[in-house]
Amino acid sequence: MTGKTAIGEFTAVELLDLYQRRQLSPLEVVDDVLARIDQHNPAVNAYCHVDAEGARAAARASEQRWQRGEPCGRLDGLPTSIKDLTLTRGMPTRKGSLTSSAAGPWDVDAPFSGFMREAGAVLLGKTTTPEFGWKGVTDNPLYGITRNPWDTRLTAGGSSGGAAAAAALNLGVLHQGSDAGGSIRIPCAFTGTFGIKPTFGYVPQWPASAMTILSHLGPMTRTVDDAVLMLDCVARPDPRDGLAGAPRQRPWLAAEQDLSGLRIGYSADFGYVSVDPQIQALTAQAVQRLARLGAQVEELDPGFADPLATFNTLWFAGAARLASQLTSAQRELLDPGLRWIAEQGATISLEQYTAALEARTELVARMNAFHQRYDVLVSPMMPLVAFAAGHNVPPGSGLEQWMEWTPFSYPFNLTQQPAASVPCGFTREGLPVGLQVVAGRFADEQVLRVCKVYEQHYPTRHLQAPLIG
Repeated sequence: MTGKTAIGEFTAVELLDLYQRRQLSPLEVVDDVLARIDQHNPAVNAYCHVDAEGARAAARASEQRWQRGEPCGRLDGLPTSIKDLTLTRGMPTRKGSLTSSAAGPWDVDAPFSGFMREAGAVLLGKTTTPEFGWKGVTDNPLYGITRNPWDTRLTAGGSSGGAAAAAALNLGVLHQGSDAGGSIRIPCAFTGTFGIKPTFGYVPQWPASAMTILSHLGPMTRTVDDAVLMLDCVARPDPRDGLAGAPRQRPWLAAEQDLSGLRIGYSADFGYVSVDPQIQALTAQAVQRLARLGAQVEELDPGFADPLATFNTLWFAGAARLASQLTSAQRELLDPGLRWIAEQGATISLEQYTAALEARTELVARMNAFHQRYDVLVSPMMPLVAFAAGHNVPPGSGLEQWMEWTPFSYPFNLTQQPAASVPCGFTREGLPVGLQVVAGRFADEQVLRVCKVYEQHYPTRHLQAPLIG
């Protein structure tokens, strides 16, 4: 089927085929994944909690269903991780914070965890996040630093850095991320994996994020097809989320083998971003490839000024709301950077907050107009490559806040559009680079089409073990 021999090389789609043909069992796969987590997790810190006993029990039950030819759902037997911001029955959700307690009780599934479990996924454990998911790198006071499998001296990005590191090493084939300012796309770009932030509300979120209208949940995987498997199972309503809305169209992925007729607007820098020359070159090469695959490409900027001030107003206000729910003693335990932005957020006036909402609405209208002419916008995902782990900003950059080094990501949290990072090459130093693909709201299938066709024609390479820096 694939020429692959090691269990750790297979994708979710390939595993399902092997289960169907009785050539591999879910228990064999989960045992293999758990062994590789034991072997590799100490180097990268992708998982903060592993439920080996629960995973094996779920895998045995799945194995029996496959032997009877009665899988319980589309993900039956697939090893899966959940981010440590998402409630998961039987597992602690500490959110990377010393303010949390391990006591529980952990007896409720969030919609995402529940949908995955219902579809038969084997939940391996929880992946690391910065405290409350507050920044674009992954380290926290509770579990420490998460590192990039391509060079363990470097950050895996964040806030879904643990999920990205796990996906890069195939420590499970399906991984849940969340993205309120780039937290799926940043680590996917840094680790050479695929991730999509679906249209806001397609995947329900409960309890609500402190970042409310900015926060999306989505899949992080090695391939587009694996991400689509996840979306098919989790993009549906849940009555606990009053902001969620069902997707309009399924299946998510059309069968096109090329991009004929697709209108692409390509921006190298949005008109205001300084981009690493190697990333510029790899992104330009990827865009040339899209044109060769049939797309009609026009180079232009999307036509908005940097909305960082708007984003920061909403982001800082969300952090202030989060901190307000803690005692003064708990606030002293917070990551100092999170405590600082919460303090800034507490000074935001109602007038400033409503002005930011108005500015967000104007940005939505501008991008709606853009997508009247162009099906998708493509750009670099990141203006830089992964930098030293344990730092909020690249050392020596002169930057102060994490938002300043990820200017391509947060505009599309403000607009709530679907946006993905797909691998498009490696620098001379061997570090992954991601291409961002953005479509109009509710046009997730356009993002997936571009990424799938690109992936088919220009497949990337993946790791089998961390590269120890």
